Amino acid sequence: MRFSAELLWAVLEDTLPPGTTGLLAGLSGGLDSSCLVAALAEARRPAGEGAPVARALPLRAVHIDHGLQAVSGAMREASAALCRRFDLPLEVVRVEVDTQGGVSIEAAARAARYRAFASVLEPGECLLTAHHALDQAETLLLQLLRGAGLKGLSAMPLRRPFARGWHLRPLLDIAPQDLHRLGRRLAIQAVDDPMNRDTRFDRAYLRREVWPRIEQRWPAAAASLARAAQHLGEAQASLDSSTRLSVEQLSDGEALSALGLRALPNRERLHVVRHWLNQAAVEPPSTARLEEALRQMLTARSDHEPAVQWGEHVLRRYRDRLFITAAVLPAIGEPLDWRTSAGAHLELGAGLGALRWVERAGGLDPARLPASVCVRRRRGGETLKTGARARTQSVQHLCQAMGVLPWLRDALPMIYAGDTLIAVGDLWQDARSSVSADILGLGCVWEDAPRLT
Repeated sequence: MRFSAELLWAVLEDTLPPGTTGLLAGLSGGLDSSCLVAALAEARRPAGEGAPVARALPLRAVHIDHGLQAVSGAMREASAALCRRFDLPLEVVRVEVDTQGGVSIEAAARAARYRAFASVLEPGECLLTAHHALDQAETLLLQLLRGAGLKGLSAMPLRRPFARGWHLRPLLDIAPQDLHRLGRRLAIQAVDDPMNRDTRFDRAYLRREVWPRIEQRWPAAAASLARAAQHLGEAQASLDSSTRLSVEQLSDGEALSALGLRALPNRERLHVVRHWLNQAAVEPPSTARLEEALRQMLTARSDHEPAVQWGEHVLRRYRDRLFITAAVLPAIGEPLDWRTSAGAHLELGAGLGALRWVERAGGLDPARLPASVCVRRRRGGETLKTGARARTQSVQHLCQAMGVLPWLRDALPMIYAGDTLIAVGDLWQDARSSVSADILGLGCVWEDAPRLT
């Protein structure tokens, strides 16, 4: 496909999401991203000259300095020179690449780069990167060699939600030689990243050692593989649509119905749970790990509460519902003093919200309350009498009757007047410490409480 700045803007005008507020071009100082920025700048039109809306959007560039190469300074300066030439704002972000935990330097650099992109992307802005047809073909081949599933084989999408805006790859149908032809016409000065020639890295090895032989035999291989990735992406989108419907049908609040999951074939069950985890912004584990987790969730006895952890999250089952939680759960820490007067406010800690006293008919009797009460975590064995005619019950029994999730019971704020438990958050209060229903007393409001049931 003959590439031009006009073609690039035509792709963008068809692809930009509604409400886009601006364009942020990733600029490494290498040839591909430099050609992208040059093409963007060459065909821009200021607002008011009859230009399409896309061309009048604010355009700026960002350079991520990984500090990994001796040429890092040269790449930074090439980026700055290009932006000066086209009068574009440039932001330079320096990052630290962490390769601990066995992560490859390629993967670590990419993760650091996209964290930096996310940090500077403004609400509604679109990040533009210069991935082209050969990048797409290489990604598909590498995913095949890793045994990826349909999602991985879809390679790189043209558009995806990202941070507070979007990530667009408008060059995925463009061959690199066509892109570079524009670079030569505009006399683009770029710096080659030595990592692109280092065959210790998978992508560099594929591009330098393997791809020339593929292209010699199949000259249109890049376009064909990029097209195959597009077809796979369309199949993935269709699967996502079907899976999304299944998730909606099986959802019970933030949980999934274990009964509904048991009725699904194993492969469909995996798709549903992966989609549900992605909706919760949780990275799913490997297929083998997820299958084992679901086996435990769905075959454990009904009176058990199985839990399987991976990374920073835990999959749990309670009353035939599946939940995903953080591995470290919110819990009341050290005992807290809380002044007993209307409007008095008490922060409980991260993820726990706050307590506030309000005047309320039938509330706690101010005459029986000390100047301040103590708020502490559950220790076990606590009891309350929740009504004048109710029998005294354990907090454990009250939690079970209400369906309070077991792993959140240590988050319940137990409110004591001296040694007497008078309330549990705004869930229950002790009738023996309360005024009658027609008299104003003090009531507790638990603001921003975690979801307990």
